[in-house]
Amino acid sequence: MVAENEPGQDASKLPEDARIDSLEERLRRAQAKEAERTGANRKKPDKNEAAGSRVLSYLLGGLFGGTLVGYAMDRIFDTGGLLLIVGLVLGIVGGFWSIVKFSSGTMSGGSERDES
Repeated sequence: MVAENEPGQDASKLPEDARIDSLEERLRRAQAKEAERTGANRKKPDKNEAAGSRVLSYLLGGLFGGTLVGYAMDRIFDTGGLLLIVGLVLGIVGGFWSIVKFSSGTMSGGSERDES
């Protein structure tokens, strides 16, 4: 027997097929709620969104990384802000260089060129 003493249902009033259909419907609703709760229905980011995020991370990483290294070197050698500017410029150049390499497809995981 499937479920003889379910709350809210009198087993003698429902035929076997109706009880099974009712059980399957409740199972579908429970699975849908669980999928919503765990995020299984979330749309995955497309390739363009991922590429945009990667380009932004290269630009910001180069900018902040170069600035941080330049600031640290400037504090160590007390150059009056010169190494901060040099680090900032080198960080920006490095960020843009990484973006150019990524967009041309020479980096691992870069965009694939279709040669057809």
